Amino acid sequence: MNLVELSLLTKIRQYSRFLIALGIVISLPLAAFFQNAIELQVVIALIALAVGIPHGAVDHIVTVPKFQPLRMILFLTAYLAVVGIVIFAILNQNLLGFQLIVVLSAIHFGIGDASFIAESDSRAGKTNFPKLSYAVTAGFVPVMLPLTSPLTSQALAEVNPVLIGWAGDYTELIFWSLVGFAGFAILRQLLAKRFDNALDLVLLLGLSVIAPPLVAFAFYFGFWHAFRHTGRLTLELTASQKSFQAGKSLLAFWKSVEAGLPALVLVLGFTIWLGLTQGFDLNQQLLWLLLVVIWALTVPHMALTARLDYRALVKS
Repeated sequence: MNLVELSLLTKIRQYSRFLIALGIVISLPLAAFFQNAIELQVVIALIALAVGIPHGAVDHIVTVPKFQPLRMILFLTAYLAVVGIVIFAILNQNLLGFQLIVVLSAIHFGIGDASFIAESDSRAGKTNFPKLSYAVTAGFVPVMLPLTSPLTSQALAEVNPVLIGWAGDYTELIFWSLVGFAGFAILRQLLAKRFDNALDLVLLLGLSVIAPPLVAFAFYFGFWHAFRHTGRLTLELTASQKSFQAGKSLLAFWKSVEAGLPALVLVLGFTIWLGLTQGFDLNQQLLWLLLVVIWALTVPHMALTARLDYRALVKS
């Protein structure tokens, strides 16, 4: 079954690379001719974010699958309570909440991507993986580097004007520090003869530098992080494992996607409900509210995936 799992993980890695490359290609005319087409960027961002939402919706299934009904209800209540507290905190402290969630997201994304590579390596018998430099680059570059772009103010004005100037006087320092570290990480992978990992980092760096900020983050979240995380879920989800045993890797992936689809409807419905009940203008603030909800979901999601990430990184 490991070979079937490896085949799926390899395909996911190839497809995610293709999608990021597509994002770069799409961004070239956007950057050259449509820098002011912010509405188009918002539409692209909303689509990519929606694609990424289901990947975190099966935490309770893969992390605590043996909970009895009452304990599961208590667990879900606590999970949603954390989400509610984080939403309240971000909506009341926009800038500080944004700064904290950017750092937390970068850490989570980097560890998650390194864990995906580790899962593939363990099935392919590879051991020479410089994890730390890959994780830092794969997390911080696609999350923070787009926020240092000259177009950031325009993008943040569309999301929430309070966030403009989020890095203060450190914007240029953050940009060059991340570019420099990305160059070091790529060289580190090349020296370890991990050309596949180096290609990953080159693509993420290219997307982060070339694509408008909204497009860069949304493409990364929906078509890289969520895509690869969903692939990892197939290694834990019972329904996916049964498909693997039957030699049906694509069906195994679909089972993992299918399990999270109800969450997409719930998150979108909740976001709209939140906007209507709190007096937000959904025509102008839907993207901000959706980001707030996704960020809030990221906090307990990080905690629950930590065990899976640790196990993947330690055993590789």
